[in-house]
This record gives sequence, structure tokens and C-alpha cells, in this order.
Amino acid sequence: MNDAVADQDDNGYDRPSKSQLKRDMEALQELGQALVELPRDALKRMPMTEDLADAVHECRRITDHEGRRRQLQYVGRMMRGLTEAEVAALRTKLDEHRGVNKAATARLHWIERTRDKLLADDAALTEFIRQHPAADPQEGRTLIRNARREQEQSKPPRSFRELFQWIKDASAQGADESEDHEDGRAGEDREDDEA
Repeated sequence: MNDAVADQDDNGYDRPSKSQLKRDMEALQELGQALVELPRDALKRMPMTEDLADAVHECRRITDHEGRRRQLQYVGRMMRGLTEAEVAALRTKLDEHRGVNKAATARLHWIERTRDKLLADDAALTEFIRQHPAADPQEGRTLIRNARREQEQSKPPRSFRELFQWIKDASAQGADESEDHEDGRAGEDREDDEA
């Protein structure tokens, strides 16, 4: 008797309300919309059934507004046929993709801010070199000097772009070396544990 009561909600119903079902369907529809809007390479990495992948590709191909809307509804209907585990896997992969994009965008913004600091203040180069010892200071000084000259003379920003690339490369080298150093330390720790 208690088991039957436990399966029911506060109002005595033993299934989700129509409103809850509608919210669930709309959430799946939005997930389908997000899949359609993904770049092609990211879409290939999504764990989808073949039928769902075909429906998503077809939706991407359709340009007519009403046809696209109907195809999106079809994608949503296909999504409702997925198991909870499949939907969870799709959401996880989609969140990973969005996180990677956010991290990459944040890194590019950091590079732009660093470039602006280097152009505005000579002491910023010393600080940058201290944080990224793999960077060539002479090349950095030359790029900064040339970029400032280009700005003063209203020339095309060639050195400005090269400075961006120099910062990007130097920060990537520093990150690679710190990972290598950590990997080396982990190997040394394991050897100590075995001895």
C-alpha cells in the first residue's frame, strides 16, 4: 500500500503532468536546435544515432523558414525517442564543446590584453619575459617598436599581428614546458615510490 502512495505525487497522480512533459519536450527541442547550429567538425564528434544525424544534417541543408521549422520539430521528435543515457551523453558532449570554445575565446582575449599592455608600457615586456622565459626578448622588443611605429604612421598593422602571434607562441611554449616539467616530476615521484 505504501509503495503505491510513494509512486504518486502530492495531487495523487502517478505520472508527470502535461506541463512537465511539455517542458521536457521543449528542452529536447532546444538541444536539437543547438545540435543543428554546431560547426560541422563538432557535429561529427557528437554521439548521435544515424537517424538523428541524418535529420540534423537535413535541417542544416534546408533554408526555407517554414521547412526548417518543421525539420527542427522532427529533430525534436527524434530526440524524444532517445534514452536518457543518450540524451545525457549528448548534453555532456555539447557542454564540453561550449567549454572548449569559452576557454579558447578567453585565451585570445588574454593575448589581446597582453599585447595592449606591451604596447603601452615598456616594463610590461620585462614582466612578460619573467613569466614566459622561453620567449625571445629581443624579438619582442623589435615587434613592439615596429608596432608602435606602424600605429604612429598609420601603416597596416603587420607587426601588430606578429606581436599577437609571438605572445601566443610564447605562452603556448611556457604551458607545454610546465606540463612536461610536471610529467617529469610525476615520473620521478613514481620511481621514488617503487624504490
